[in-house]
Amino acid sequence: MDTEILARIQFAFTISFHYIYPPLSIGLGLIMVIMESLWIRTKNEKYHILAKFWTKIFALTFGIGVVTGIVMEFEFGTNWATYSRYVGDIFGSALAAEGIFAFALESGFLGILLFGWNRVKPWVHLVATIGVFLGSMFSAVWIVVANSWQQTPAGYHIVGEGMNARAEITDFWAMVFNPSSVDRLTHTWFAAFLAGAFLVLSVHAYYLLKGRYVEISKMAFKIALGVATVFSLMQLVTGHSSADGVAENQPAKLAAMEGHYDKSGPADLYLFGWVDNESQEVTGIKIPGGLSFLIDQDFEAPVIGLNAFPEEDRPGQVNAVFQFYHIMIAIGMFFIALTLYACFLWWRGTLFTNKWVLKTFVFSVILAQIGNQVGWFAAEMGRQPWVVYGHLRTSEAFSQAVTANQIVFSLILFFVVYALLLFLFLYLLTKKIKHGPYDEDDNDMEERRFTKEITNQVTNTLNA
Repeated sequence: MDTEILARIQFAFTISFHYIYPPLSIGLGLIMVIMESLWIRTKNEKYHILAKFWTKIFALTFGIGVVTGIVMEFEFGTNWATYSRYVGDIFGSALAAEGIFAFALESGFLGILLFGWNRVKPWVHLVATIGVFLGSMFSAVWIVVANSWQQTPAGYHIVGEGMNARAEITDFWAMVFNPSSVDRLTHTWFAAFLAGAFLVLSVHAYYLLKGRYVEISKMAFKIALGVATVFSLMQLVTGHSSADGVAENQPAKLAAMEGHYDKSGPADLYLFGWVDNESQEVTGIKIPGGLSFLIDQDFEAPVIGLNAFPEEDRPGQVNAVFQFYHIMIAIGMFFIALTLYACFLWWRGTLFTNKWVLKTFVFSVILAQIGNQVGWFAAEMGRQPWVVYGHLRTSEAFSQAVTANQIVFSLILFFVVYALLLFLFLYLLTKKIKHGPYDEDDNDMEERRFTKEITNQVTNTLNA
């Protein structure tokens, strides 16, 4: 394997592992704000218990996310030196803004969030929770802005030539609000809200199936279901808007996402399929002219296809881009169907007695993670062969001084360390879930109450 491919594999591995945690932190932050607000408004102690419980899990995801994110910044300098020099002015501004507007806000309130229970007034603690939540969202802003600039560069000019060329900002706000940043940011935010909501749904569905913490789990489940339903539907809006932007600014990526090769002909919309890049054919179930209709509201409208571009300017793995994109859409549609059906059962009063729906929610957290991952894979692989779209090729961006053996060695080390971190995360998460939302004294009381309820049910059945 050559150095470029190995460098791409290493970065894809590290960012994929890191990206498990920030969406969970953002999503759990929203859930925590809602729970704590309900506690202050209703004075119901159960909301307080839920907020404290999910704050502990938030702290776990936040800590692992910070540790795994540091590595990527070093990779920019070691494996992608040409890229770092080219985009240094752009990325430096965005990352500096992240430090000022996001990390400072998060770190300023994090101590109060974690250790301020019973030490500060409830409204002060809520302000700290909101501060940490907003900090996590602002962090996503600047990361997505930097990445979106690579997809649709704006507000810059090129200084120097050849290997010494680099992009410099001429208009900071044009760089921030580049053509794809707003659509991609809202889509990323909503996906993060779904990741957090489905983790809460998964845990409390598990409790309900086991017959433990029933009352408090119903309360948490309803909160998370409301969040999941709203943002599952909102993803349709942001996803459509984002796809329209890709059609305008990155037509080769959109053509790869739908396996459309015709230079300028009507484009079909595939529900699923398989792309043969050599024969330029897609086998699957499609809506004829469906993509043309979504873009121009006309089934016969021409859409730019892959054959309109030189072969060296097309994404290399068309089928992979196609599959990742369609998996993301399938998961999104499944979430819409699942949450709407669950809301219907809630309205009928049978939600918490339907074991199959609860079991589906237990495993749905995995789909939320898969959806986030494949969405980024489709976006990044669809941008190829460019690392900065239309300006800097990936093949020109990696460090010439780094050897393949060095990357392989570091990749093995990363794999070992990340495997240990994943084991630690899953172990601690499982431990917290098994412990439950109550503190030790409250937990014992809950267990006694649960045992008493079961005993009463058995007694009543025998008496009957």
